[in-house]
Amino acid sequence: MTTHTPQLDHPTFAFVKDAFPGKRFKATEYRGDSAIIVQPADLHDVLTFLRDDSRCNYDFLSDVYGVDYQNYPAPMPARFCVGYNLASTTRQDRFFVKTFIDPSIDTSGIEEDPALYVDSACDIWVGAEWMEREVFDMFGVRFRNHPDLRRILTWEQYPGHPLRKDYPLRGRGEREHFRVVDRDDA
Repeated sequence: MTTHTPQLDHPTFAFVKDAFPGKRFKATEYRGDSAIIVQPADLHDVLTFLRDDSRCNYDFLSDVYGVDYQNYPAPMPARFCVGYNLASTTRQDRFFVKTFIDPSIDTSGIEEDPALYVDSACDIWVGAEWMEREVFDMFGVRFRNHPDLRRILTWEQYPGHPLRKDYPLRGRGEREHFRVVDRDDA
C-alpha cells in the first residue's frame, strides 16, 4: 500500500516564489499532488518558467482541464478553474497549476464573456491546442492567442457549453433534431 505524504514543501513552490517576487500565489496539496494557484495575468509567465527553468523542467503538458464550481459547498476563489497538469519526464514528477476566473455575464447561454479569458499555452507546449479547445467547447473559457480556437467535441452552432453547471442536464433540444439512423440506414 502506497501512502502519499504532503508536499507543501515541494521545491517548485520556492522556485516560483523566488522567480516572481511580489506576485501572489497560493500553494495547495491534495492526496499527494502539489498545486499552485496563480492570478490569470501571471499564468503564462509561470507556465513558461516551469517549463524553462532547469530546476523545474516540467517538459510535458499532460492535461489542461476546466472545472465549474457553481454551487460548490466550500468557498472557492472564483466560479471557473483552468488547470494544467505538468510533468517532468526527467524526475518523474507532477505539478499542477491552477487559475480561477469569474464570469461577468449570465453563463446560461453561449454569449462570449470578456471575463472568461486566459492566455493560451500553445506557444509553450504545442500539445495544449486540442486540450484548450476542449475546455473552450465544454466550459466557454477562451484562450488568448490560441492558433485555432473553435469547438472540438460539439458542432459550431451548439447552443451552450455542456459542462457548465447551469447547462440543462437534458440539453436544450439539440438531440431531438437528429434523424434516427437504424441498422438498414448505416
